[in-house]
Amino acid sequence: MRAILHSDLNSFYASVEMMLDPKLRGKAVAVCGSTEERHGIVLAKSELAKKAGVKTGMANWEARKACKDLIVVPPQYEQYLKYSKLTQAIYQRYTDLIEPFGMDECWLDVSGSQMICGDAMTVAEDIRTATREELGLTVSIGVSFNKIFAKLGSDMKKPDAITEITQENFKEKVWPLPASDLIYVGPATTRKLASYGVTTIGELAALDPAFLKRLLGVNGIALWTFANGADQSRVMHKDFVSPVKSIGHGITCVSDLLNEEEVWKVILELSQDVGHRLRVHGLSARTVQVFVRGDNLFGSQFQCKLPFKTQLPSEIAAMAFKAFKEHYKWGTKVRAVTVRAIELVPKDQPEQLTLFVDHSQREKRERLQEAIEEIRGRYGKRAITNAILMGDLKMPDDGRHIVKMPGLMYQ
Repeated sequence: MRAILHSDLNSFYASVEMMLDPKLRGKAVAVCGSTEERHGIVLAKSELAKKAGVKTGMANWEARKACKDLIVVPPQYEQYLKYSKLTQAIYQRYTDLIEPFGMDECWLDVSGSQMICGDAMTVAEDIRTATREELGLTVSIGVSFNKIFAKLGSDMKKPDAITEITQENFKEKVWPLPASDLIYVGPATTRKLASYGVTTIGELAALDPAFLKRLLGVNGIALWTFANGADQSRVMHKDFVSPVKSIGHGITCVSDLLNEEEVWKVILELSQDVGHRLRVHGLSARTVQVFVRGDNLFGSQFQCKLPFKTQLPSEIAAMAFKAFKEHYKWGTKVRAVTVRAIELVPKDQPEQLTLFVDHSQREKRERLQEAIEEIRGRYGKRAITNAILMGDLKMPDDGRHIVKMPGLMYQ
């Protein structure tokens, strides 16, 4: 029998802040981005703030209106990353099958650990106790026979709790829950299911899979499998790295970019990170995308084919800026920019040379970039940089780029 845990750090950002500053304990606390930097929303809240009506995603002023005693603190992303890693170190005492789902959640497969560490509920209790006593944080843990129900379990009882869902009781515990509680059932899918009278997980499980496929495509089959407790997806090893299909870096600026020069500086800065990560993964890009958003909700995306594969930040930035200048219409100021490298190939993959490019100069630039990478590796990212990037770039510098957001669950 598989034994899967899903461990979720409770009110993670707010809990770290209260642990670091004991004066905040027992009070309504919200971690909020800066209004001046366009991120004036609630990122996390304590249990007391939640009970007072504060919700994640609320504007700062709305949160203060809901809770007059609310204490607002700025985010410290480096600390959150530190405690995320410390928590995962506790998990590693019991298994090396640890799959993160964002910074504060992980699946653990302890099926092979039970002879040594005890059954799944014993391991879950050990983790809950160790996290509280060693780190001053609490977790809610779901224990089940698959990843889907383990995650449901961790959501069912908070904070500092353990919930077990077994093959014998899942119909009683899971099927009465709203369909929206199931992973990947978002608002649009919830509305579509509700239009057919399907509002609970049990009603979803009772549908004909063929009907769900017609309604939702292949995702419909996956949701039917999840609802019926038939998910067999494995928990990935802690060192697993998913295949890299694209590498990008984006940011919402602290104030509007008003002209091409300001946009160029941001693109060049973002391209430093893109080029570095290409180098780390041993990849080069054949195409560059740039996404730009102004006051409109959706923004615009442009792309440009490179004349040759590259991982040089200067070449990535130049091509992204070329695409921007050719396609962006200045009907609105620029608020957010993303640079992305796509059509990735191995760096050492052979390539046909062309007579119209001075490849000796490119080789010199590559050697120069290698030296820059070495200096930055020893002395930090800002140890050496382009002179044009030393002024005010209108980019936030609070470490939010290190936050790992939940992505797709590995199958």
